[in-house]
Amino acid sequence: MSHLQSNRAEWPAEGTIFPISVVRIDVSPEPHPFHVAEVERARESWQREIAANPHLFDGRMVLQRAIRIEDGRIAASGHIVPYSTFLWWRRSRAPEALHIFGMPLLLSSDGAIIAIRMGSHTANAGRVYCPGGSLEPEDIVDGRCDLDGNIVREVREETGIELSEATAEPGYQAVHMNSTLIVFRIHRLQGTADEIVARVAEHVAADPHPEIDEAVAIRGPDPEAHNYPGFIPPILEWLFVKNGR
Repeated sequence: MSHLQSNRAEWPAEGTIFPISVVRIDVSPEPHPFHVAEVERARESWQREIAANPHLFDGRMVLQRAIRIEDGRIAASGHIVPYSTFLWWRRSRAPEALHIFGMPLLLSSDGAIIAIRMGSHTANAGRVYCPGGSLEPEDIVDGRCDLDGNIVREVREETGIELSEATAEPGYQAVHMNSTLIVFRIHRLQGTADEIVARVAEHVAADPHPEIDEAVAIRGPDPEAHNYPGFIPPILEWLFVKNGR
């Protein structure tokens, strides 16, 4: 995968939901070219970030260099970078890097999406979206990212929900916006939205360092109902309007 090249001109239109059968993300042991070229600017940017939010932690994550989408399959190559490098890329959106992450579309028994509102101490403060996060070194198995394992871990950490209790629909869906590719899968949970929101509230109250403020039940496609990132409204339209759920 070292010579993988993106085929972005052939990707579905931005904001369009499309089916995916396979996701393969290989991780190179070499430094990301973007990190090498931008290390000083990333360091300067990080100083501004932590001055504004001292709670941020400069951990490690996987940032992609190339992503190909062909015949319902995603192939990507990535590199481990400091979180500070990712935040700098997120501000600059330089073409030398791309970002891919997975998340579950959690559905309650009464048809609501169970989302989360990120805590004020995080880099996504106040944003409402489905639980999930960037791929991290611990998600790498034999040189390849375990996307499903990442999703299970992120959901457990943020909400206390075990996805082993849910029923996953076959296959993935994906959407891309602003150089970021989001891969998601529907997981059906037992319990009503109110019951699940209450369970998550108990988890947050017991967690000494919660990442989220609360769980949120989304019951319709209104793009202004919460402080959504740009990729959520197309997913709401796809779920509640086009699929009539």
